[in-house]
Amino acid sequence: MANLERNNKILFDLVRQPGNNVCADCGAPDPDWASYTLGIFVCLNCSGIHRNLPAVSRVKSIRLDHWEDSLVEFMRERGNSKARAFFEKCVPTFIYRPQQNDCTVLKDQWIRAKYERREFTGESNHQQVYCSGHYVTLWKKSKDNKQFFKRRFLLSRKDFTLRYFIKGDSKVPKTVISMKDLNAVFQPEKISHAHGLQISYLHGEQMRNLFVYHEDGYVIVSLFSAIRATRLAYLQKKHPALHVDDLLPQITWQCLKEGYMEKTGPTQREPFKKRWFTLCSVNRKLIYYKTPLDAVELGAVFIGTENHEYSVSESTSKGMRGGRWQCGIRLQTPARQFVFKCEQEQDQREWLEAFRKIIAQPMTSEDYMKPAGEGGNDWFCLLVCSGLRC
Repeated sequence: MANLERNNKILFDLVRQPGNNVCADCGAPDPDWASYTLGIFVCLNCSGIHRNLPAVSRVKSIRLDHWEDSLVEFMRERGNSKARAFFEKCVPTFIYRPQQNDCTVLKDQWIRAKYERREFTGESNHQQVYCSGHYVTLWKKSKDNKQFFKRRFLLSRKDFTLRYFIKGDSKVPKTVISMKDLNAVFQPEKISHAHGLQISYLHGEQMRNLFVYHEDGYVIVSLFSAIRATRLAYLQKKHPALHVDDLLPQITWQCLKEGYMEKTGPTQREPFKKRWFTLCSVNRKLIYYKTPLDAVELGAVFIGTENHEYSVSESTSKGMRGGRWQCGIRLQTPARQFVFKCEQEQDQREWLEAFRKIIAQPMTSEDYMKPAGEGGNDWFCLLVCSGLRC
């Protein structure tokens, strides 16, 4: 009979060791589940994914379940670091490693790729799948309504483009998107689908968004990985002197902050209007839309540093017309002052923190090379607040 008290103590000691003290798959702290067939410690969320892989992984709670002596000894012999050395031996640099707060489809496919398909053990070369031309049919949201239609997408590494076609047999693409300014990020809640992917790109001076999904998680995550592989190849060609570690944050990125705020016009006497904003630290832009699923932005403003006369602070709404919300933010740029309102104090604090993070972030040489319209002239002010597109 297993000594339950002794085995529990051994497991608790093991899970506190470096490497074991975070989830083997998403890095969440203090995991309290374990795969006793793989010898790894995982968090509650990842343990649920492991339950769907009974052929390769079986899980127990280290606090609630009964552990036999042989299983405890197996966990003692293995552990997260040894498992990582084997299952993550050959992870391509462009593969995204999901974090604790990432969506389920990313975690699910990461776990399946590691343990079920063994893509990264060196036993097979899956990297070629992502680095060759990628063709896939996706459900794409219409530009003008909420309906989704099947569209054919072609990702090409030869000319660093992503094309999509309206008709299945058409050879003429509806749009040709350059890898130069493309970004892809999973947005399941915004798109209302567990596999929802947002693809954003710069068209002229406007940000465009495509909202797509595929019913198969493997297909959509494979496309995401292929986009990252193509983006990395493009950046390496553009910046041959930079190390790959310097390029990784630029392959794809999450917005620093997004959500609704109310905005007013340049004189600050115009009525406040509720709009959806996104703030990105990579391109240093605050972009706004009428709704979260708009295909085309209404305007944007470049965010520089304090040395370039950018600052942000709380504001009051006295003397300003309209608006239901009272938690104000004042953004100062060299060209003008912007005033926004948030619904809750928590939203206000999060926006202020995000703005300050970008303002404190040193500008890169590429930031200085942006067209004048994207920087000092605040084309958000010129394009949007004229009242033509508010």
